[in-house]
Amino acid sequence: MNGDASHSKKKPKLSPPEISAEFSHHDPAVARINNGSFGCCPRSVTAAQRDWQHQFLRQPDNFFLNLLQPAISRSRSLVASLVNAPHVDQISLVDNATTAAAIFLQHCAWSFAEGRFNPGDAAVMLHYAYGAVKKSVEAYITRAGGHVIEVDLPFPVKSEDEIITEFRKALAKGKSEGRKVRIAVIDHVTSMPAVVIPVKELVKICREEGVEQVFVDAAHGIGCVDVDVQEIGADFYTSNLHKWFFCPPSVAFLYCRNQSNAGGDTQLQLHHPVVSHEYGNGLPVESGWIGTRDYSAQLVVPSAAEFVERFPGGIDGIKTANHSAVVEMGEMLAKAWGTNLGSPPEMCGSMIMVGLPACLGIGSESDSLKLRTHLRDCFAVEVPIYFNKRRHDRRGEEEAGGVITGYVRISYQVYNKVEDYERLRDAVDKLVNDGFTCASLVEPESD
Repeated sequence: MNGDASHSKKKPKLSPPEISAEFSHHDPAVARINNGSFGCCPRSVTAAQRDWQHQFLRQPDNFFLNLLQPAISRSRSLVASLVNAPHVDQISLVDNATTAAAIFLQHCAWSFAEGRFNPGDAAVMLHYAYGAVKKSVEAYITRAGGHVIEVDLPFPVKSEDEIITEFRKALAKGKSEGRKVRIAVIDHVTSMPAVVIPVKELVKICREEGVEQVFVDAAHGIGCVDVDVQEIGADFYTSNLHKWFFCPPSVAFLYCRNQSNAGGDTQLQLHHPVVSHEYGNGLPVESGWIGTRDYSAQLVVPSAAEFVERFPGGIDGIKTANHSAVVEMGEMLAKAWGTNLGSPPEMCGSMIMVGLPACLGIGSESDSLKLRTHLRDCFAVEVPIYFNKRRHDRRGEEEAGGVITGYVRISYQVYNKVEDYERLRDAVDKLVNDGFTCASLVEPESD
C-alpha cells in the first residue's frame, strides 16, 4: 500500500484531544512557542513517513525504480494546486528554502560568468534577509563580480509604506551609481525580526524598474501567509513545507515561472547543486533524484494536506486562527511588560515580535542568546530573542521606561495553548521583579 493511499478518503475534523494526541511526542515540560524555527510534524504524518521509509528498506529496487518518481509527482501536483502554479512543471521539491536560494543564486553566478550580466551589476536584498541567504549571495553574487545593495528597513516597523519607500530608495541608489540592478531577493516573511513584507508591491516595483530576476524567499510562506504565485508575480518563489505545513524536516518547493528568453527555458538553465544522473533534464527531474537518500519528507506532502483538511477551513482556517491567536498573545505580553509590538498586527502572520522590558539590559547579540538559554534552562520556555542593534546604538533617545533593545519572537501553531505564553509572561515578570539583568549571565564555557 502506498504511503498516501488513504488521502482520497476524507477523515472527520479533529477534536481538541485528538489535536493534543497528534503532538503528544512534544516535550510536555516545555512551553514551545518557537514553531517558526523548525516547525512541527503530527503523529499521523510521521507514521506515513515511516511507511515510506519501510517500503524503501523492504525492497529498494522496486521503490526507486517504480514508486519514488510517481510519488514525488503527486506531491508536486498538490503543491502546484496549493500555490496556484499554472503547471506542475513549474514546481520542484528540494530540501529547504536555503537550497532553493542556492539554486537560483548559482544560476545568477553563471549569468555573470557567461556574460549575460556584467561586472558591477547589482542585486538588491533586504537588510533583514535570512543569514544563510545573505551568505549565499556573498558566495555566488559577490564572488562572481556582482554588487549587493541592502534595503535599509526600519524596526519596529509602522506600515508597509515604510518598507516600500526604502525599497525604492535602494533601487534609486543603484541607478545613481550607474549600476544595472539585475536581481532582487525579497523575503515574504522576514525571520528575525519577523515581519510580513508587501511582496506583491515590491515585485511590481521591480517590474517597473526593469529588474530581470525576482526571487522571493518565503521560508515561512505556505501555511503562515497567503501564497498565490501568479498574484505575487515573482520569477522564483520558495517556501518550506516543514515549518507551517506540518511536513517532517526537511522539504521545500521552488516555483519557477516558465519564461522564454535568449538563453532558452529558465527551467532548463536551473540546476540542482548536487549533480546526478538526471542533470540537464530540467530542475524538477534533477531535484527528484540526487542519489540514494531518504526522500520520505517529499513523499508525505499528501498526508500533511490530509491533516490540515481535518481543521475547519483547512490551511486557510489554520492561518486565520493562528494569526488571531498570536496577535492576542502578543498584545497580552506587551501590556503585561509595558512594551510594544514590533509591527502592526496586519504585518505579522503566525509570528509576532514583542518588546522585552528595557531593564533586562539586552545590550548585544550575546546577551540575547544568553537570555534565551536562561529562559530555556530555568523556566522551560523556548523562544528566540532578537537584539535590535540599531535601536541600541540610538539609546540616547528619550523613551518611557528606557529604550527597548530586545524582542521575543513568539509563534502560534495548532498545538499551542494560552498557558505557554503565560509562562513566558510570568518568567519575564519574575526576572524584572528580581532585578535581573543580562550582565549577571556568564558566557557558556567552551570546550
